[in-house]
Amino acid sequence: MSSITLSGRRTLSPGEIEIIVSAHEKFIARKPGGKRAILKFVDLSGADLAGRNLSDADVSASIFDGARMAGINLERAILFGCDLRKADLRGARLVRADLRGACLRGANLSQADLTQADFRVGHVAIPHPSKGLASVVHETREGQLDNANFAGATLDGSQLNDASVFASDFTDCSLKGAKMSGANLKDANLSGAMLDGADVANTNFEGANLSFATMTGVDVAQARTYGANMSGTMSAPSEAVIERAEELFALAQANHLWCQTGGREGKPANFDKEDLRPLADRLRGLRLSAMSARGAIMVGLDLTGAHLQGAQMDGADLRGVRMRDSDARGARLTGANLTKADLRGAVFSSLPLSATRQTAASFEGANLRYGLAQGADMAGAILDGADLRGCDFTDARLSGASVRDVQLHATLGFELARAA
Repeated sequence: MSSITLSGRRTLSPGEIEIIVSAHEKFIARKPGGKRAILKFVDLSGADLAGRNLSDADVSASIFDGARMAGINLERAILFGCDLRKADLRGARLVRADLRGACLRGANLSQADLTQADFRVGHVAIPHPSKGLASVVHETREGQLDNANFAGATLDGSQLNDASVFASDFTDCSLKGAKMSGANLKDANLSGAMLDGADVANTNFEGANLSFATMTGVDVAQARTYGANMSGTMSAPSEAVIERAEELFALAQANHLWCQTGGREGKPANFDKEDLRPLADRLRGLRLSAMSARGAIMVGLDLTGAHLQGAQMDGADLRGVRMRDSDARGARLTGANLTKADLRGAVFSSLPLSATRQTAASFEGANLRYGLAQGADMAGAILDGADLRGCDFTDARLSGASVRDVQLHATLGFELARAA
């Protein structure tokens, strides 16, 4: 039975929680007996909600202190004024969630999807410790995300204006187009983060680690950066690079023609050490077999459906690249950086050269941290020494792959993929 805690919020038994959540999941699936979950002002501290579907639920001002919520679906959910301190939200889906005035101090949101989530200031109702909701006071509270773990998370288009994010971990996360004006990111770790197009006016980055972050279209002139580590940060392409874009695209078209005509016309493109970012999505679906892009800057490129058989991309910077459904049999990506790359459905198996010869795709020493490799075919690929931490291999194929000395912390589906 439910009761009132010292926090002034109701507590529910595990059985009551199960009834409410199950009814909500039926509601989402449009099954009989479904009912939307309304869990306002409830104390759910320590509850086990891992993997459950509470999308579109209203859990305003509830407490989830230390709750187990890994993999939960809270898309579009109302978490206004919630207390999520130390909650386990690894891999959670919080797309367009309302987190205004919420407290996430010390929470683990690594690999979570927080696209367009709202962390702005909220006017929060605080129940009386003993009288409960019979007597409430209201206070203005900014989003509180201090010491939270967002490593590998996606926060594209999120609203973090004026949020307190002191000493939080944003390593290798994506904050493209995020609104961060006035946020306090003092001593935060944003190493390798993708901040392209983010609004950082009056943002406090003092003592923060921004090393090797991508910051195209980011104006830090009005941000506070005293003591920040900005070594290796990547800004927008230069005018010279932008002016060269048409010439580079012509090389790509010649490569496409070479493939179409069986080598009678055109020739394989050489993009070694070139900055290809201005090409954006213009390489989608092109036939770029045997191209060379060693050491090239290919951050954020859209190579969806491209033909990349035998392509040479050793040492290339492919952070956030989209290679979904591409054919990259026999491609070489030795030492390449594929952090948060989208490799879903791509083929990286061996490329036949003759009736008796074939060449394996190579990711030796590559960085695939937090990559999306669901359904990818990497059978027989060389992954020796690769950093696969946080990479999702659900429904992928890794049979016969060489995986010596790989880093596997927080990977998903790896062992099943090896058996596939």
